Amino acid sequence: MRQFQGSRFQDRQTAAAEARKALIEKFQKRPGPDDPAMVARAEERRAILEARQKRDAEKAERRAREEAERAALRAREEADRIAREAAEAAALEEQRKKDEAELARKRAEEAELKAMMDAEKKAERDARYAARKARKAERKTQLERMW
Repeated sequence: MRQFQGSRFQDRQTAAAEARKALIEKFQKRPGPDDPAMVARAEERRAILEARQKRDAEKAERRAREEAERAALRAREEADRIAREAAEAAALEEQRKKDEAELARKRAEEAELKAMMDAEKKAERDARYAARKARKAERKTQLERMW
């Protein structure tokens, strides 16, 4: 550690007074508010502040304009998406109606075919029944002839 020069109380008091005096002189040497250099610096700061405010205003205006453009673009994209979805829904509905019509036509054909097959089966059944009746009647007549 460095040893303190002037370890006496009087030396310390003198050093503190000199430091205070130097600080006061430094403060008094500063230029006042009406000094031309200080006025120029204040004007320069004011000009810088005004330029910054102008830039900030332009930046805010540009951001607002860009945000409005983005919002308009999003709105157009949303409208396009809604229109596209509506067109797809209409196409799906049209396809569903076509499919239902085709299914109804197929069911009608199947029902008609089933009715025709049922009619054919009934005709075959009736023919078998009539043939059986005819055989019974003929057998009956043969038995009657025999008696």
